[in-house]
Amino acid sequence: MTQDKKKKKTRQQVYTLLVQVGRKDDDGLPDEATGGALMIYASGVDEAEAVRETVAILKQADLNPLDVTGYGTVEEREEQGHEIDDQERELMQRALDENSVVVAQLTPFYHGEESEDATTEH
Repeated sequence: MTQDKKKKKTRQQVYTLLVQVGRKDDDGLPDEATGGALMIYASGVDEAEAVRETVAILKQADLNPLDVTGYGTVEEREEQGHEIDDQERELMQRALDENSVVVAQLTPFYHGEESEDATTEH
């Protein structure tokens, strides 16, 4: 049975997620902000589990997750040519070690900034 536990633990990977959030009472975003984006490192046996855990935790923190974009594991990101610095790797390792969700960056949006990219890329 100890081998099964070890196998399950080694299946955990860290996924990079970008979560767009809307406004909600007591969400902690600046008063003038219309929403925000969070760069997150979340552990899970697959990306779907990492997304579910992340959304659940953000809702518990009184945030309003609207959309989640997954960028994959560190290996997948490297294959895509992403440069990953030491600080980012440390945060990813922390998420793996603690089986947790780590918010690496929060960017507030003002005056509809979150929708500008979507309209200019059409």
